[in-house]
Amino acid sequence: MKFTSWGAARQVTGSMHLLELAGGYKILIDCGLDYELRDRIQNEQFPFLPSEIDLVIVTHAHVDHSGNLPTLVRCGYEGQILCTTATYPLMQLLLADTVNIFMNDQKTKRRGKKHRHTARNKTPLYLHKHVMDAMDRVVDIDFHKPFRVNGQLSIEFIPVGHLLGAAAVVLSVEENGEQKSIAFSGDIGRKGYPVLQDPEIIPAVDYLVCESTYGGRFHTKGERIEDVLWQVIMDTCVNSPGRLIIPAFSIGRTQALIYLLNKLFQENKLPKIHVFVDSPLANAATDVYRRYQHQLNDEARAFYEQYGDEFEFDNLTYVQDAQQSRLISNYYEPCIIISSAGMLEGGRIQDHLYHNIQNFYCTIFFVGYCARGTLGRKLLDGAPLVRINDRELSVYATIRKTDLLSGHADHEGLLGMIGHQDPARLKKIFLVHGEPRSMEAMAESLAGKGYASVVMPERGMTYEL
Repeated sequence: MKFTSWGAARQVTGSMHLLELAGGYKILIDCGLDYELRDRIQNEQFPFLPSEIDLVIVTHAHVDHSGNLPTLVRCGYEGQILCTTATYPLMQLLLADTVNIFMNDQKTKRRGKKHRHTARNKTPLYLHKHVMDAMDRVVDIDFHKPFRVNGQLSIEFIPVGHLLGAAAVVLSVEENGEQKSIAFSGDIGRKGYPVLQDPEIIPAVDYLVCESTYGGRFHTKGERIEDVLWQVIMDTCVNSPGRLIIPAFSIGRTQALIYLLNKLFQENKLPKIHVFVDSPLANAATDVYRRYQHQLNDEARAFYEQYGDEFEFDNLTYVQDAQQSRLISNYYEPCIIISSAGMLEGGRIQDHLYHNIQNFYCTIFFVGYCARGTLGRKLLDGAPLVRINDRELSVYATIRKTDLLSGHADHEGLLGMIGHQDPARLKKIFLVHGEPRSMEAMAESLAGKGYASVVMPERGMTYEL
């Protein structure tokens, strides 16, 4: 079989990996949007014919892993899309939301003279019809339920935390009378993450394609996220009459934040201030988390038994529409606003930033990773000026961050996951979904642990397995 990484090769976003079996059967593992491309339309330029792909497997719902599926279908893909049971509804929500972002961008470009140079730049990458066409091809599969695709191939999903429904996928392949196995890690979560179960061990395989987002980096230790969150709230909303804005992905991070705030509320530690969750997508995703409560961790289920709904408490408001969202700007009491998107690329968070980025009493609290080129990364890198809604604005708000809510395993966690693989059996490790320096740090550590063949594939480079 042959392996080619066509996305998230020496970068973080746009996961898309091609596995071609003997006989020509082609499998695409993930089909994500590449945020590092300057124009979303470039995402439709696949380096292969979509009609020649036989099967697509999605590790989890995040848009950098699933967001280009409607384009793939629009461009000719006609096969099945396999994912886990919880990934199915979350992916449907995220893809529909992505269309909304495209449409909003289209309106902005039509208004802005700087973007009138081509009609092509005004065209959404795909529409709701294409999302529906893609979702019609989805087959959802339970964790730990081997699924035989054909006489040559079977797959199994292994829970890896990171997000509700997120999985590593293990492919068992028979070629020329020989059994081979390869695992794609997807994004590996961290142990002890709010709401989610800990990642499980990936079974022993011959080849491993592993994410490396936090290679060379270690999460903060010795602090509890509840304590850090409480301190930021006190500094921003109690010790000064300010507002706390938390950019958070609507699916995953927002549910973790709501749960943590609920814990503080039940412990009588949350000040009597209003909490706004301003994201229609987050509202819908929270209902999915409720529906799949049996897949949450033991602590969350025990919390439910004692206090009821993990995602509901006094002074919490799920903002329902754009009018209600705009009214938050006129709410002058100290408050907490949780809004998407986490990297500040689109969504209602931009309106909140527009009204508060020059507010000395505002704190913007980052709780997740921001890719290169995003507005979030610019703020984290200390940019004194940023462009929001076509205006250059000075940054007077306080910028704070924590890695305690990162959904990715750090260097130690990744090594721990890979360390369960037998170095004598594992023929090759491919590091993907990471910046080059992160991959290099991982490769060096893995070599020191006896893994002789660690590869950091370039985009489009093919390897015989």
